[in-house]
Amino acid sequence: MTSKNVAAVSAFIEGAPPGELADVVNDIKALTPEDRNILESARPAFKKYNEEQLTTVKLPGSSNSVLISQYNALDNERYYDVESQSSFAFDHVTQKASDVRSHVLESQHKDLITSLTRPLTTHAREHYPTSTHAIFPVPSSPSTLAILLTSSKYSPSNFWNGRLRTIYLYNASTSTLTGTLKCDVHYYEDGNVRLTTKKEVAETSIGGGGAAGEVIRVIARIEKAWQEELNRGFGRLSEGEFKSLRRQLPVTRQKVEWEKVGSYRAGKEIGGGRR
Repeated sequence: MTSKNVAAVSAFIEGAPPGELADVVNDIKALTPEDRNILESARPAFKKYNEEQLTTVKLPGSSNSVLISQYNALDNERYYDVESQSSFAFDHVTQKASDVRSHVLESQHKDLITSLTRPLTTHAREHYPTSTHAIFPVPSSPSTLAILLTSSKYSPSNFWNGRLRTIYLYNASTSTLTGTLKCDVHYYEDGNVRLTTKKEVAETSIGGGGAAGEVIRVIARIEKAWQEELNRGFGRLSEGEFKSLRRQLPVTRQKVEWEKVGSYRAGKEIGGGRR
């Protein structure tokens, strides 16, 4: 095993489309049968992937999903969840949680987190039925909270998977909000098309004295405008670039039966036959 091999495997892992990490891992195993330790050597890439993708996991004995992110990370590959007041070990390679323990959040913003969670839950249920969200204090900034949401939809039988991620940083001292919105969709039936889009949210002041409800209302407006922008972009792609790539039907408005091309007039001319 060389550092070059580990770097290549790490790149594959970090670039895995949503919902397809297990497929990428199986492909890596098939391509490197002689090196059983290569996945373990690439563990940092798994960690980076899971934290950046806001991977969700269900704790043992629970039906609710919790988030994996840099904001709720503890030492020794452990993470915590505010709602269940627990911490847990997380294996980044297998994406499994274990060793659940009690963990009570100690933060000056504990009440604010509770106040923000209520309208955030309503917002998520209304717009993202299959989503997981959480709010964590930002360790590097005592006055800042990270408001996270991820929503995934997988349809491998129809050859497509997608994930939406939103990360907002709310500064309670200045009542300002910044954020990053990401969408990643992979379509792979008879081809391989992947759309990744990212929008940075500039610093936005929150009115109403920074009330929790107003924070979430601002987030809702930002996401509505972003989705409308995406819809317009998809329309332009459909009528522009994608349409120019699509093979047009012949004037007969029927598909060419290529196995019978010799019977067509053009086919005979190409082949030197008579008209």
